[in-house]
Amino acid sequence: MNALTPANQLTLLRMLLIPAFVILVVYGYLGWALIVFMIAGLTDLLDGLIARATGQKSTLGAWLDPMADKLLALTTFTVLTLPSLGLANRLPIWLTVLIVSRDVVIVITVAIVNLAIGRRTFKPSLYGKVATATYMLTAVAAMFFNYLGYHSVVVDLFVYASLAITLISSLHYIRHAARIIETPMAP
Repeated sequence: MNALTPANQLTLLRMLLIPAFVILVVYGYLGWALIVFMIAGLTDLLDGLIARATGQKSTLGAWLDPMADKLLALTTFTVLTLPSLGLANRLPIWLTVLIVSRDVVIVITVAIVNLAIGRRTFKPSLYGKVATATYMLTAVAAMFFNYLGYHSVVVDLFVYASLAITLISSLHYIRHAARIIETPMAP
């Protein structure tokens, strides 16, 4: 099967849109940055639908899609945290550090478990998917109100929703990883 399925091509497009998004935000083209971000978000929705509808799920896609999601979220939160941009709705650094730390711990845990006790599958959880969606909505709200040029309590609410789902999904992931470690592999 061809590794560059239409779904994987959309995932790669999402990754290619990340630098464009950063450049647009840094140079103050917030409306265009919002449009690029929303297109990237749309590719996230479409790649999964296309893969499932066409039966073209691939190993490459299983790795690329979450990687693209993480790169987009981490880059977006980092850029929207930068104090030098003077954004009306700058995201708090503590939230960005928490989200980045959560993702780093997840990647390290998966690597350690796979190296120490053998290949294990860590399927995306509902909490992880909700976290990703919450992060994207937080970013959209922040960018929208930054584009309008005023601080909004809506962004503050999304910031605290992101905090809550980060903590919930982290605890769930820790429990899930502990169960995987404790479960013996079938012979």
